[in-house]
Amino acid sequence: MDRTQRPRSVLDSLGEELIGILTPVSICMFTVVLLVCLLNSDPSSSASFSSIATAAYSETDSDSPWDKLLGAFLNSLVFVAAITVATFLLVVLFYLRCVRFLKLYMGFSAFVVLANLGGEISVLLIDRFRLPVDSVTFSILLFNFSVVGVFAVFMSRFSILITQGYLVVIGVLVAYFFTMLPEWTTWVLLVALALYDLAAVLLPVGPLRLLVEMAISRDEDIPALVYEARPVIRDDSRLVQRRVWRDRRSSQNDDDLENNEVVNVVRAEEDEQRSEISVPLIERSRPESSETFLEGIGLGSSGAIKLGLGDFIFYSVLVGRAAMYDLMTVYACYLAIIAGLGVTLMLLSVYQKALPALPVSIMLGVVFYFLARLFLEVFVVQCSSNLVMF
Repeated sequence: MDRTQRPRSVLDSLGEELIGILTPVSICMFTVVLLVCLLNSDPSSSASFSSIATAAYSETDSDSPWDKLLGAFLNSLVFVAAITVATFLLVVLFYLRCVRFLKLYMGFSAFVVLANLGGEISVLLIDRFRLPVDSVTFSILLFNFSVVGVFAVFMSRFSILITQGYLVVIGVLVAYFFTMLPEWTTWVLLVALALYDLAAVLLPVGPLRLLVEMAISRDEDIPALVYEARPVIRDDSRLVQRRVWRDRRSSQNDDDLENNEVVNVVRAEEDEQRSEISVPLIERSRPESSETFLEGIGLGSSGAIKLGLGDFIFYSVLVGRAAMYDLMTVYACYLAIIAGLGVTLMLLSVYQKALPALPVSIMLGVVFYFLARLFLEVFVVQCSSNLVMF
């Protein structure tokens, strides 16, 4: 590349970065909507689902709207408080360098999600389609699927496609069970989590911000469920996927003007030099600093966009709840979420730091959901009145 050419900014490749995140998010949301349409024929059945999100109040159809709103607020307060305490506990354990314990805990959590929640959904699907599967075969397949998933997410020897696929599966499983929450609790909880995400990432004492700053200062990774889109670099009119990393040893040269870091791109010199293109997915020679988030979006040490799995989950919960009403509402919420994600990516390209990925998308999704419901109800009433006149 000509040295006199203007260097590419994040805005120049925003479309590629957006597609890299948009594709798994869309797959996750579509799968949750499909599961809701297949397994939740009666939305009122969600009231029987109990979790920490319904610890303070159990919603019933006979309750007044005010009671439902107040109860949903209490449920959301309890849930957000529990997440806050758990995240600060994670900060303390990471500060005390209990990394091995955190990795074991996260691996156990992933195994429970894949084995327990995945098993329940698999049983529902087997019963729904009357598939002939015996219990022994099912147990063996489920156990192997769960164990491979844990190693794929937390071990570096697996293909990045397998790791990304298992992260999407975990997001789908958790999101589907969150769609079983009562309706009022679901919507208030989504708004509360968006506000929590905003505070946790941007406030100086926010737990997620503390984790990120501590990881950067120690040059360590935080064991967390984070989706990373592998960077795509354009070279000679071809799209080649390559690994990008920061070279901290060059932090004192003249290129320090941009974020005090130099981004080295591994490039293919000749077609015969395949080894330069097939760069390892994760460097084993030395640890890399990465901005790892439970909920949030940022540029990791690989140069790729990183999105917390919590964002996958709550995007999918929103469209999954919308699928219980009408598919047109699902389309409206989907477009709102994607638009919000695009806005967040644009802000990321400008500020070049960790940003919360929930607030814009969730707020747009909630607004579009109620606007779509209002429009459809008005449209149905108008059509009914016209039919009566004829």
